[in-house]
Amino acid sequence: MKRIYRLVHSEARKRAAQDCLNAQEGWIVEVKEPTRNLEQNALLWALLEKVSQQVEWYGAYLTGEEWKDVFTAALRKEKVVPGIGGGFVVLGQRTSKMSKSEFSDLIELIYSFAAEKNIELREAA
Repeated sequence: MKRIYRLVHSEARKRAAQDCLNAQEGWIVEVKEPTRNLEQNALLWALLEKVSQQVEWYGAYLTGEEWKDVFTAALRKEKVVPGIGGGFVVLGQRTSKMSKSEFSDLIELIYSFAAEKNIELREAA
């Protein structure tokens, strides 16, 4: 059995605490910051689209998805490994698991990059 509580009022906290007290030995409890929301996700993709339309990156125009990988790798200082068939693979690029605050950091990184490169983002925001 799996229960998830959003700790937004005292009753939810009481129920979560009661479940912890009643849990069997060996059960696992995880308390974490909420993940990114739909508004943040929509903004991300609007920004990535603007960047993909305006920036030539080392001789090529990247897709929004590719820019997401570039920005996420920059934010997380990700590990890069050789690919099986050549090239390189950046590991750990899941934005769906990011907390709201980490996702906000990603958005701020894109804004900062856009300011440095004079990218027009007005319609995206």
